[in-house]
Amino acid sequence: MLEELQTRNRHVGFKQSLKAVESGKAVKVFLAQNVDPQMKQIMERMCSEKQVPIESAPSMNELGRACGINIGAAAAVITSD
Repeated sequence: MLEELQTRNRHVGFKQSLKAVESGKAVKVFLAQNVDPQMKQIMERMCSEKQVPIESAPSMNELGRACGINIGAAAAVITSD
């Protein structure tokens, strides 16, 4: 599942991911299981409104590594452009 983040257009980080969802460019969101509950609630609500599927990543560290960065990431998104 996380392999998709290596081969397609993506944005990494909660704010960037949220912007992509709000703008309608998001195809799929990856959200770390250990993300702050308030952030999770915000992202889930926005994805529900925009009908964007969410996949769970095991942890912020694993999501960051899947995106090719050396720090954890709360969220990442695959975009249509």
